[in-house]
Amino acid sequence: MPFPELPPLITEALTAQGYAEPTPVQAAVLEPDAIGRDLVVSAQTGSGKTVAFGLAMAAKLLEVGGNGPARAPLALVIAPTRELALQVSRELEWLYAKAGGRIVTCVGGMNAALERKSLSQGCHIVVGTPGRLRDHLERGALDCSKLNYVVLDEADEMLDMGFREDLEEILDATPSERKTLLFSATMPRPIVALAKRYQKDALRISTVGDDRGHGDIVTQAVAVSPAEIEHAVINLLRFHEAETAMLFCATRDNVRHLHATLVERGFAAVALSGEHSQSERNSALQALRDGRARVCVATDVAARGIDVASLSLVIHVEVPRDAEILQHRSGRTGRAGKKGTAVLIVPYPRRRRLDMMLKQARIPAEWVPVPSADAIRERDRERLLETLAQPVEASNEDRALAAQLVDMMTPADLALALIAARKGAMPEPEELIDISAKGGADTGAPMDGPRQHGDFDDAPWYRMDIGRRHNADPRWILPLLCRRGHVSRNMIGSIRIAANETYFQLAKGAESKFRDAVKRTAQPGAEDESGITIEPSPTSPAHGPNKGPAGAARRPSQHQARPKPPRHG
Repeated sequence: MPFPELPPLITEALTAQGYAEPTPVQAAVLEPDAIGRDLVVSAQTGSGKTVAFGLAMAAKLLEVGGNGPARAPLALVIAPTRELALQVSRELEWLYAKAGGRIVTCVGGMNAALERKSLSQGCHIVVGTPGRLRDHLERGALDCSKLNYVVLDEADEMLDMGFREDLEEILDATPSERKTLLFSATMPRPIVALAKRYQKDALRISTVGDDRGHGDIVTQAVAVSPAEIEHAVINLLRFHEAETAMLFCATRDNVRHLHATLVERGFAAVALSGEHSQSERNSALQALRDGRARVCVATDVAARGIDVASLSLVIHVEVPRDAEILQHRSGRTGRAGKKGTAVLIVPYPRRRRLDMMLKQARIPAEWVPVPSADAIRERDRERLLETLAQPVEASNEDRALAAQLVDMMTPADLALALIAARKGAMPEPEELIDISAKGGADTGAPMDGPRQHGDFDDAPWYRMDIGRRHNADPRWILPLLCRRGHVSRNMIGSIRIAANETYFQLAKGAESKFRDAVKRTAQPGAEDESGITIEPSPTSPAHGPNKGPAGAARRPSQHQARPKPPRHG
């Protein structure tokens, strides 16, 4: 449907930007019952919410401000991060440009004195981050007395980042009759309390269901052993060869570790997390925009507000904690009509949780295998042939050099040199464990390929205090045993999983080394894999693993919390 009636200068701005019809959130804030009211809006990243609140304020701001000179600001927009604030400013600038709207941005990392000078010269809208706005308010540079609107963009993130006191001080300084527009992807209890305190008869708008899973983003999920998450990242990057890719980790430590790994492997990568200064963030974003870097490793909060036009691949290195974060991350790609791909790397024990999350978010996802080394090399061949088939504009100097090379080398040698040069510029793919076939659980089948009969005849059995009720699976148990016991895969024989415990065979020659290593790496009560008990089993599981061999240690109940497999960033 077309836009409803708007001020002519705003309509002209929308037309100039190619807007033919509103997005769901834009249409919702322009409904008759939403005009002139406090609003609480749930809308996802990439849904057009910045233009939405710009349109919601337009009629009143143009009525009050008219074509007169800018004086005290009429609207205040508060955003959690510098990048998001700058992005909001850019959107509002074109939206209000024809109407003569003056926008001032106040964010950390910029020259505060210049911002105060801009504020003193008058403006219609101020966009800023909570800390910097509070500073200007306390210094008397920010005049809130004439505000008609206050917009809290990404309100949930601002509270998560500890800006509650800043927000309350700013809101307490605004006129009681001003309208408050609160935009938040999620509605936790603190957001509800904030809305109740600072809004009157607010209209609740939610377009989450309309915006989710839009067709511009293809969502895929790959199941991996927890020990091979980084290898999966490398193969996904190599397989897709995206112009720009963003990788999401849960913590700054994991960002640091994964970034170092990728740089060491030859990827042009940058990192964004809370430990980076503003100048480092600026340099990283500029490197992404001008093509010097193609991969960005980031935490969720650090990536807020980042808008890179060439971003076509998002990789969830660690499974997001809820559907809202999943949507926020994936929404960084597939914008402005462009296609994007979002890939979730899922440790085998967490498959069920992700399926529930995808169902809750109503996002269709395809489970696919991690690209193998052979599949990546085949894609490399296809990309090379496609690139070479493109017409080339060459200078006379280039043509002369090409003729010289043809005289020096045979066509086959030239082609081989070209292939070697291209391969040398790309990191090698990883060989991963094939977990596409089920096999191995509760059957005694070894996980590392067939062995000669008799390899593990009379081999001792060991016991772990985790089982099916704790999501135990051979695909992550085998790497866990290798890490804890400092043994290779071929030292582990059959793996049999019962309800509350798991049994496995260990090669006789590896017993002493294995026991010593398991003892050194054990941390009883720990929440990670070091808290899992590994001990010799007095009898084989043939005597009844579901009941437990005679003399086995007491099993945990099915409700007892178990250490979770490690997550790698």
